[in-house]
Amino acid sequence: MASSFTNLGIELMATGENAGTWGNKTNTNLQIVQQISGGYQAQALTNGGTLALSKTDGGTGATLANRVWQLTGALTGSSIVTVPDSVENFYIAHNASTGAQTVQLKTATGTGTTWATTDKGHKIVYSDGTNVVDVLADSSEIGLSNQNPLKFKDADDSNFFALKAPATIGSSVTLTLPSADATSSGQALVSDGAGTLSFADAGITTGKAIAMAIVFG
Repeated sequence: MASSFTNLGIELMATGENAGTWGNKTNTNLQIVQQISGGYQAQALTNGGTLALSKTDGGTGATLANRVWQLTGALTGSSIVTVPDSVENFYIAHNASTGAQTVQLKTATGTGTTWATTDKGHKIVYSDGTNVVDVLADSSEIGLSNQNPLKFKDADDSNFFALKAPATIGSSVTLTLPSADATSSGQALVSDGAGTLSFADAGITTGKAIAMAIVFG
């Protein structure tokens, strides 16, 4: 019986096969395992087309068998990257391409996730053999420690608007956002004192504000 290969290219040697070459083949297998565990690979995208990633049987260097991908290229058309339907693994992928084009990562026949035209960030994804799933797209909870801010960046990532917790919090607070937008211009977010927010008319009019400024300075 001849040797066979896994979905990521590791050679499964049959009894009696590869006499005198087990050492080299085992070393290659270990190098592939090392790539899968934490390897980094830069991968040029197909401009305006689909790049089908594939394994390298018994060899190192396949993007599919590396943990971290940097997707590169100057794009003038949308790009698609596919992994084989049978692969079950997780990846960290960075859209380092240039050009205002979308980049989709999916399985060959299933669904996946897409970087928007201005999104040049990272995604943590896994393939279940059928679809590619973006882990952070529907995470149940995210906590930022050490008073770290939550940053909302502008279109070119040059500046941001950030929110962060105060230095000391007496007890935990959860604010629930409204389920719909304000019903008229100029309304503000108000709390019911129990953490539920809603839109309501501001508590002071422009005329009152002017009068108070005159009286109190």
